[in-house]
This record gives sequence, structure tokens and C-alpha cells, in this order.
Amino acid sequence: MKTTAPAERDMQATTATGRDARTAVLTRAKRANVPLRKTFVQANKGAASRHGPLKDFVTGRDLRGLKAYLLIVAACSNGDNGWSTTHDSAVWARLMDIHETATDQSARTGAWRTLRRLEARGLVTCGREGTMITVTLLREDGSGDDYDRPVGDTEENRFLQIPTTFWTLGRDEQLDLPGLALFLVVAREKNWSTFPAEKAPEWYGWSADSHERGLKKLVALGYVERREHRTKAPLSPLGFTVAHQYQRTAATRPRKPRKTAPSASR
Repeated sequence: MKTTAPAERDMQATTATGRDARTAVLTRAKRANVPLRKTFVQANKGAASRHGPLKDFVTGRDLRGLKAYLLIVAACSNGDNGWSTTHDSAVWARLMDIHETATDQSARTGAWRTLRRLEARGLVTCGREGTMITVTLLREDGSGDDYDRPVGDTEENRFLQIPTTFWTLGRDEQLDLPGLALFLVVAREKNWSTFPAEKAPEWYGWSADSHERGLKKLVALGYVERREHRTKAPLSPLGFTVAHQYQRTAATRPRKPRKTAPSASR
């Protein structure tokens, strides 16, 4: 049996993990929830195609890229640094967990390539100086337009919210690509909405099978709950039809802001 030397155990205990890095980034961002324009998931009604930029991550099997992009939105969308964030390439690799399965140089290269894929999709811009990489957000619809914080005042500015506990408690680590994509789909809609798999190719751009697998994963993890909804149908054999409705559970819903205590009068 292989044993770990005390010095090696000490090093493992004091070396930051990917979750540690993500938590540090979110702590610095000082927010309870992360806003993401709904057009990232699905274009608004009336568009030539309903597919949003999320489609390319799913069909391209780019789970690493999708996780990286969502974290960048979380890190940058408070606007403290002009919608940008800068880290050493080794830190970027740690944020993406690449360091766990690659040498230092390979991990750095993998992180840079991942960020460049996001740039090619019109979601960010990347700048590099030595080992330092700066990433700046662009608009979530992939248009390449400058980013601004969505405030919900127009159809184009409607947004969903992801609680920062999604990362700090490691819930993101449990999701595969269909699960993460469907998490965003469910988050985009009102509570107890239906998500018919046969509509997935038209509405989102991926297969019905991926759609169903994603919903099943979310229910199994307890991130989403499901119920049956019956609709009267006089001409159907049973006299009704059944559809499944979904909503996020309390564990993955946006967190309510804490109320600040009133200051004492002087």
C-alpha cells in the first residue's frame, strides 16, 4: 500500500484547490447572486433563431468553457474593474481545475486556450502580458457588443440569477454538460414551467436526449424539483394530458439580500 509522507500531506493541505480559488474570486466580487442575461440561454421571441450562445457549448461538448464563462461573469459583473478580471495563467488553470490533471505548463496553456474559445464566441476579450491574463466581459448574447449590467428594464435586459453558493458549496462540480445547460434553462423561466424535450432542437439547439438527461440529472441531485400537471383534454383517451413542470429547489434559488440593521439616531 502506498503511503503519503508527512511533508507531502502538509503540502496538499496548504495548497489551494479550484474551489478555494473560485470562492476567493466570488468573495472579492461581494455579491450574493450573479446576473446573466437570458439571451445567453435563448434568444427572445421573434428572432430568426431561438438558439442562444449556450447552444455552442453544448453541441461543442465544452463543459470547461461553459464553467469558465459563468465564473468570469460572476467575477466581472459587479463592475469594480471595468467588467474585467486579471489573474496569472496558473490561477486561471486552478479556477478551471485543469491543474488537477496536467503539468503546470500544460495547465497554463489549457487555460489560455479555453479563454480564447470564449473570445472566438464573442463573449469576452482576452489580453496577455507575460503570465498575466486579463479577461473583459462582452454582452452575453455573443454579439461582441460592450457589456453593461442587465437591469431588467427591457426584453434584452431581462436576466436570470445564480447564487454564489452554487460555486462556493461545490454544486457546480456535480454537474455534467447537459445538467449545467438545463440548470440555466430552468433558471431562465418562471417557477413550474414545462420544458418539453421534443422542442429542445428548435428552442435551444441541442438534442431531445441531452435535454432529458439534463433534467434527470438536476432532479437526481436535488437542484430542481418536478411535478405532474394535468390539463383537461375532452378528445384524448383519458380525458386529460399530463406534462412535467420544473422549478429550482431552495438550494439553488437566488439568495435574498440581507437586511441591514437601521443605524442608531444621534
